[in-house]
Amino acid sequence: MHPTTDNRPALLLAMGPGVDERLLTADHHARLTRLAHTDPRLVAHDLTAPGPRVAAALAEAEILFTCWGATPLTAEVLDRAPRLRAVVHAAGSVKHHITDACWERGLRVTSAAAANALPVAEYTLAAILLAGKRVLRSAQRYAELRTDHAWLEESTTWGNYRRTIGIVGASRIGRRVVELLRPFDVEILLYDPYVTTPPPGVELVGLDDLCARSTVVSVHAPQLPSTYRMIGPAQLAAMPDGTTLINTARGSLVDEAALLPHLVTGRLQAILDVTDPELPPADSPLYTLPNVLLTPHVAGSLGNELHRMADQALEEVARYGRGEPFAEEVRASDLQRSA
Repeated sequence: MHPTTDNRPALLLAMGPGVDERLLTADHHARLTRLAHTDPRLVAHDLTAPGPRVAAALAEAEILFTCWGATPLTAEVLDRAPRLRAVVHAAGSVKHHITDACWERGLRVTSAAAANALPVAEYTLAAILLAGKRVLRSAQRYAELRTDHAWLEESTTWGNYRRTIGIVGASRIGRRVVELLRPFDVEILLYDPYVTTPPPGVELVGLDDLCARSTVVSVHAPQLPSTYRMIGPAQLAAMPDGTTLINTARGSLVDEAALLPHLVTGRLQAILDVTDPELPPADSPLYTLPNVLLTPHVAGSLGNELHRMADQALEEVARYGRGEPFAEEVRASDLQRSA
């Protein structure tokens, strides 16, 4: 028999304990082994002090397949991976584990941020439509009254027809939300200091103008020093009575101390999937205010949505094996404007 050449790259899984079990199905494992030399049962949870099997696999790895909880790839870690050429991240942001040392060594990096953007955008679309229908208010009133009521008289300012929706940040998620809103009869405003030409049918405005004109303000900017508390006292005061603030980005983008008085009085409503701190104190009014919907950072991929991220990451492994560019390559310059 003539010998065959196997050009599959060596690959090591590196992520937090238990993440691989939720991320990868049996079909994913099978495809992974077709695409790369790897043991899908060997998962590196800690690359700073790896055991013998992980150390041996790391020394041979050409690709690290990472997800949540991956070890930061410092120079010391990379010294143990002399053959490493690429990091395929099966999740969104790479900021927590891709260090300057990765760029200095010329590693190629890709992420499944596009796959993770879709469920966040879907959550946001649902939140926008529910906000327009005043679902929080009507559910509370229905539970209080438990009888026939003149809902048409009370709901004269409710509804989504020609509502003005303000999108803060033309991130992947922000742009997805804009696309998902296209079938609906709404006006869309966009604030993003890096955008000069807005998408068709979208009006580019300043942040204060957006807050003053919108009945729903949805935050999708990245967490950067320049975006810290970008929704502050002036922006909150500019919002008309009854405006709903939606935050699925990062809690630090909203000044919650300034927001709380507007919520306590009932002047504004809020749908918050992220807060600052991430877990509000046990006595926080956010848990009990009737005009606040507080969810525990679930807008992003969870449950079977993780499999979408795995699918995208495996497509990138396949491209690497064929010698093709990554479809969703991340560059060092991208991180200056992204989450």
